[in-house]
Amino acid sequence: MPRIFDNIFLHLLPDLREALKEAYRADFCVGYFNLRGWDKLGESIDSWSGGDNNCVRLLVGMQRLPQEELREYYQLSKTNGELDNSTKLRLKKKLAEEFRQQLTIGAPTNQDEISLRRLARQIRSKKVVIKLFLQHPLHAKLYLLFRNDNFSPIIGYVGSSNLTLAGLSKQGELNVDVLDSDASLKLSNWFEDRWNDWGTIDISEQLAKIIEESWAREEDIPPYQIYIKMAYHLSQEARAGLNEFRIPKDFGNRLFAFQTAAVKIAAHHLNKRGGVLIGDVVGLGKTLMATTVARIFEDDQDYDTLILCPKNLVSMWEKYKDQYRMRAKVVSVSRVQQVLPDLKRYRMVILDESHNLRNREGKRYKVIRDYIEKNECKCVLLSATPYNKTYLDLSNQLRLFIPEDKELGIKPEKLLRDIGETEFIRKFQCSTRTLAGFEKSEFPDDWRELMRLYMVRRTRSFIIQNYAELDVESGRRFLTLDDGSRSYFPTRVPKTVKFEVNESDLNDQYARLYSDDIVDTVNSLNLPRYGLGNYIDERKLNQAPTIEKKSLNDLSRAGKRLMGFCRTNLFKRMESSGEVFLQSVQRHILRNYIYLYAIENNLPLPIGTQDIGLLDTRINDVDVENSNFFDIPDEDELPEEMVDEDISWNFASGLRTTTEYQAKAKDIYESYVKSYKRRFEWLKSEYFIPGLEKDLREDSLCLFDVLEQCKGWNWQKDTKFQKLLELINKTHADKKVIVFTQFADTVRYLEKCLKNSGVTHMAGVEGSSDDPTSFALRFSPIANEVEKKITPDQELRVLVATDVLSEGQNLQDGYIVINYDLPWAIVRLIQRAGRVDRIGQKSEEILCYSFLPADGVEKIIRLRARVKKRLQENAEVVGTDEAFFEDEINDKAVADLYNEKAGILDGDDDTEVDLSSYAYQIWNNAITQNPGLRKTIEELPALVYSTKEHIASPPRSPNGVLVYARTGEGNDSLAWIDQDGNSVTESQFEILRAAECKPDTPAIPRQENHHDLVRNGVQLIVSNEKNMGGQLGRPSGARFRVYERMKRFAEENNGTLFVTQELLKTIDDIYRYPLREAAKDTLNRLLRSGIQDFQLAELVVSLRSEDRLCVISEEQEEKDPQIICSMGLSTN
Repeated sequence: MPRIFDNIFLHLLPDLREALKEAYRADFCVGYFNLRGWDKLGESIDSWSGGDNNCVRLLVGMQRLPQEELREYYQLSKTNGELDNSTKLRLKKKLAEEFRQQLTIGAPTNQDEISLRRLARQIRSKKVVIKLFLQHPLHAKLYLLFRNDNFSPIIGYVGSSNLTLAGLSKQGELNVDVLDSDASLKLSNWFEDRWNDWGTIDISEQLAKIIEESWAREEDIPPYQIYIKMAYHLSQEARAGLNEFRIPKDFGNRLFAFQTAAVKIAAHHLNKRGGVLIGDVVGLGKTLMATTVARIFEDDQDYDTLILCPKNLVSMWEKYKDQYRMRAKVVSVSRVQQVLPDLKRYRMVILDESHNLRNREGKRYKVIRDYIEKNECKCVLLSATPYNKTYLDLSNQLRLFIPEDKELGIKPEKLLRDIGETEFIRKFQCSTRTLAGFEKSEFPDDWRELMRLYMVRRTRSFIIQNYAELDVESGRRFLTLDDGSRSYFPTRVPKTVKFEVNESDLNDQYARLYSDDIVDTVNSLNLPRYGLGNYIDERKLNQAPTIEKKSLNDLSRAGKRLMGFCRTNLFKRMESSGEVFLQSVQRHILRNYIYLYAIENNLPLPIGTQDIGLLDTRINDVDVENSNFFDIPDEDELPEEMVDEDISWNFASGLRTTTEYQAKAKDIYESYVKSYKRRFEWLKSEYFIPGLEKDLREDSLCLFDVLEQCKGWNWQKDTKFQKLLELINKTHADKKVIVFTQFADTVRYLEKCLKNSGVTHMAGVEGSSDDPTSFALRFSPIANEVEKKITPDQELRVLVATDVLSEGQNLQDGYIVINYDLPWAIVRLIQRAGRVDRIGQKSEEILCYSFLPADGVEKIIRLRARVKKRLQENAEVVGTDEAFFEDEINDKAVADLYNEKAGILDGDDDTEVDLSSYAYQIWNNAITQNPGLRKTIEELPALVYSTKEHIASPPRSPNGVLVYARTGEGNDSLAWIDQDGNSVTESQFEILRAAECKPDTPAIPRQENHHDLVRNGVQLIVSNEKNMGGQLGRPSGARFRVYERMKRFAEENNGTLFVTQELLKTIDDIYRYPLREAAKDTLNRLLRSGIQDFQLAELVVSLRSEDRLCVISEEQEEKDPQIICSMGLSTN
């Protein structure tokens, strides 16, 4: 009597295995065959010899034919009765591909690997033969075993079980055994007919090859191939751009390969997302790149281009416009308020030096953003310093063309893991997948992920490493110009100019300037005008009208940040020049007396801008104490529109006594009221406590003491200036020299002193200079291709300039850079060197001089340390320019400069390269060196892995695995998992760099838990990108409240009967899908009634079971992630 195998009371698999032990041959016919399903039976036939009479013949009957081939097949079958050989071959390849896809699904396991390798060997040794039956769909499940048994030579099993673990053992099935000889023989004949049918295809060879080429292959894959595969997939956007766009023919060979790559990648971002930020560091040709991008869109899509740039770059852009036949209009950013409102539509907008548009409340910013939005412009942003001070600066640039609520498809994962998504929504009330959401994050990894979509950025070192050729004779690297000549990358040579400071000489100006008394005095200043928020009378604040209350609150927000910047700027000016520092002291006193005059006479206080950018020397080179005599509340108006022409740049010069300062303060205040009233906000003196007047007087007395101790400044005894004069007139008497300083006052001081010393062919350039580009042309006519237009009398040998106005200029006719003052962040020196270290520089060396006291750097380091201590005590926050406050790296940098250490200036403004460009270059370098590698990498299937030797250094670089996966939402991501299954880092750069290896790096045996760690990595990636659907909504809404309560309920009752799988699925649905309107009404009503958590849990589970809870569309169904590849890191 036949037995029933239902996998509940009696399992089929054990019986089938036992029967195989006594069999010498087997015939299986199944509807579907999962290659990994062979695991449970493969071991039982390993001892067989193979061949016709000692093998398993497997007939698969339900593999799907490709639709077009299916139609062709039926047509042929009606006319010819059989498939021709070419059709069979074509079908075999396509059907084999379906089996190949099986091995790219899910996560591999050790047992899968063993089983698949065994199956491949058994096919090769003829122990297993596999055919596909194509005549018609065949869904039969038949297992026949042939034995040397006279009573039961054939045993059969017939029923519903496919050749899978579930079918043979786990899920409910219905099978019976067939022991009757006659019945078994008939089943055998039935199988034989179909095995030999003209419609069957032997696919054994193809399946063996598929396994041998899959992740389960026997031979090791070189780690280098996994590294390149990661780079190949990460560079998808870059590769798409390179294939999608063509450079206009009239550009000829003007673009270098690295510029061509940037242009095409930028064009791809622009076309796909509406905007791009080209953020290459100084000197790599961003202007030419942007011009090329504009021409591509002009030629391909008939766009016109609007170019917005600082006024000092207008003439340069006009030149590019004419030279490259752009259909463009060039407008100075200072004129946008007058020009843009009535300007015709330009579909493309180029914004040069876009980092200057950092204040989205500024008038210019709003006018530009409104124009872009109204005309649906595509936007190209240019900036060598996109991360100006904070990530908000970067976001504000992107907001010019990305609405704050636009869904970006990504979210700040690092922040969300830190605080949780529900807390994010409760706290910030915005979507996580928007710019507004990203602005809440201070995690660099979140911003890197965002900028992967919008930025192209490469550094000088990146270009040298990946694009420059090597001159074997000289050992120098170069780029080939369009005329065939070579542009070498020069060596940056740091040199120190040491000026004397004699502390034992009472008449030494610098000894007095750097004395402890003056440093302590400046450090102890209260700086009340920069901390007005600390002096507001709270009682009067509550009674103030709405407009004035807002202004007072704005003062509170500015708080100590302005005080910190003001204090550091005073010390910076002290280091820059004694005269410049004393000018600031005089102006500071005068400004204090203007406030005192108002307070004494019960008059309103003139409040200038509270924007910190005015105190940031990277943005503004003018002393805020001077400019704020006639200040402009909108920081966008600076530094281009400063004060009226008739106002002296040193307004406080010549004042000596308290009486003189008081009289001048009265005159200025009356001028404010009469002629400049609209340039200020005015707040009644009564809003401030008496402490304001007290601190103003105290600071003024202290600063009078500083003036008395310094006893004025004699430029002829200025030892620092005399060293500069020696460099210009003697050391480099016939060479072009550019002198950089942070301050416009220092420019004016040096210009005056140099002219008085007889230096000719020199000029000073700063923020308020007319047409600064003209000075750049006169200094560097060859680089700017105007040598025929500049006469010998017009040409400049010496140029003194501030940092602010050296942006975008070609100054490479010179190779000598002098840093008259030393920025407090070393990156500023690197940026200055980049002004002359540009493509086309002819010199082998860039000489970079820095001024430091002759008796060593300790004096400067001690001074800065004391400032740092004071700022920390007062919690006076400063910007990223003061990066040395974070650690001691800049102290070391100053010492290295003093000792002229080689390589100190070889860094980049920011070592970060955009991920797409970085990955593309890895890929491109690899296939350039080995063209055959392209085909190898492109044909590597998913799930492949390798393991390389790794020198572990926990916790930053432990052993483990690197996993590359594509999520169900189609986003690629890398994960680094340590041996314990924990995440190491999610920085895509760090993970890709951890995978880096050479072509000859050998593969070593994988770790036993490699596949388990890969699974952990994929689970991490998936959990980080859980589909959010329509958002949880407002914290007061039903969806948010129910989700939060149920999530908390599940956490508190985990492991109890209350928390079922149905409840967890319900919570997940609420998270991912919007509620039905009826469900909202029901839940809102019950939430108001005070329903308890366990009752709420029962309700939502019930609603879900009846499909009355959420709106779930097919498009929203969660897709499985795809493992691309993995690399093990192991100590061999």
